[in-house]
Amino acid sequence: MTSRRPTGRDVAALAGVSQATVSLVFSGGEAGHRVSAATRERVLEAARGLGYRPQAAGRQLRLGRSGMAMLAVPNLQGPFFGRVLEGVHEEAARHGLDVVVSSGWSAATLAEAATSSRFDGLLICSPDDSQLGALPPGTPVVFLDADPAAAGGAPTVEFDLAGGMASAVAHLTGLGHRRLGRLRSTHSAHTFRVRQAAFEEAAAGLEVLEYGVSLNEGQAAARTAALALLSRPDRPHAVVCDDDVVASGLYQAAADLGLSVPGDVSVVGIDNISVATMLTPPLTTLDLPGEQLGRTGIATLAAVLARTEVAAVAPLPTSLVVRASTRGV
Repeated sequence: MTSRRPTGRDVAALAGVSQATVSLVFSGGEAGHRVSAATRERVLEAARGLGYRPQAAGRQLRLGRSGMAMLAVPNLQGPFFGRVLEGVHEEAARHGLDVVVSSGWSAATLAEAATSSRFDGLLICSPDDSQLGALPPGTPVVFLDADPAAAGGAPTVEFDLAGGMASAVAHLTGLGHRRLGRLRSTHSAHTFRVRQAAFEEAAAGLEVLEYGVSLNEGQAAARTAALALLSRPDRPHAVVCDDDVVASGLYQAAADLGLSVPGDVSVVGIDNISVATMLTPPLTTLDLPGEQLGRTGIATLAAVLARTEVAAVAPLPTSLVVRASTRGV
């Protein structure tokens, strides 16, 4: 026996509201704001419980929209982007949107997507310089972890990387470290330039030994750079890495050289992806709330599509998660 697809009538009955109210909640336009926040949440909770989604075809005819958004990420295999995608999908359902993910995109790909009727709007996450180009005027777009100066006035959601990096360096100096190693990404992207600038500001007055890492070459490149850093006669006893994958390469290099973490070298990463808890010992890392980035981005895009006023979004707070990879001198 085939189960029946849930309908708006089913949602209305479960939520204790009229079908008209359900329609308003899923309208995707200004009409939806006529429903109170409490009632809206009750309707959405009922819809999630029933697995209800509004019919895309009817919605497109009614609103002149597809109900689809495109999330563009540099590399779908990057573990951090899984966190972003989780938040995007979670929030998209609340706004009656479906999301398609594009990886390895180019400026031309984005321009084509912006002029296509397939997508109502775009979310562009952590772009590198080569992926940015002029979008057609009026394109509904929100940039995530990207340079506001390159966004052409479009809404941008960023992390508080300056505050986060300051907390990471303060943690190490509080443990007595005055010579720091730095494994920085050589990738030409705004997010890594901001990380570097934030580190330099936080580490002013300290001795820093720095090596670049090509993230496109992955963990192997990080291991090679870490071997060079840790083989120095004046090697540092604490290293700040540009992400957790780079930190895992440093763990490998330390083991190659017979060094222990944190006995011989303390290690701090950035991102707080799953690998951070899988390493031995677990990695101290700066948590970038990817899920919150995704949720905020899609909620902002929904406001852009609804033609409501979009307020500037404050940088999302970051936090240092202290685990066993750091210790005092």
